[in-house]
Amino acid sequence: MTAEPNLEKDIASVLLPEEKIKSRVAAMGRRITEDYAGKRLIMIGVLKGAVPFLADLTRCVPLPLRYDFIAVSSYGAATVSSGAVRLLKDLDLSIEGFDVLLVEDIIDTGLTLRYLRENLQSRRPASLKIAAMLNKPERRVTDITADYCGFTVPDEFLVGYGLDYNQNYRNIPYVGVLKREIYER
Repeated sequence: MTAEPNLEKDIASVLLPEEKIKSRVAAMGRRITEDYAGKRLIMIGVLKGAVPFLADLTRCVPLPLRYDFIAVSSYGAATVSSGAVRLLKDLDLSIEGFDVLLVEDIIDTGLTLRYLRENLQSRRPASLKIAAMLNKPERRVTDITADYCGFTVPDEFLVGYGLDYNQNYRNIPYVGVLKREIYER
């Protein structure tokens, strides 16, 4: 039996404090507001990790907008991506003719976002851009970038602000580095 997670003791260090995240999300919201003024915006959150980011970001974009969710899996219970992406939950809204902003927690290998970009582009949106809270370029295996990016981060095992390990730690309001002994048990 594995030990119960300890939200504070399992964190080796805080990489991005809560206030720094709030400030950056607000700045991203201002830019998105400028870029999408007068457009028909739908923000699509990638479940489950992007939920806190999407919630905070939408509150920083004072425009008429809709949002929806899509869920994919490329990790399962593993700590590294399998490379195979499966669609678990599709959109409820049609995006045809709308300006779509795909909202993701982190760009790691890029395989999930490449799959999502191709899938959503086939649905004929007016435009499709990507907003990612975190970018981990050292792990990239495909050529994909975010149009709006919060922070570039090192190749560490990160949790908090939506990021998880085994479905835990998502509710931590900051981004922290998980202690190696936690995920190597």
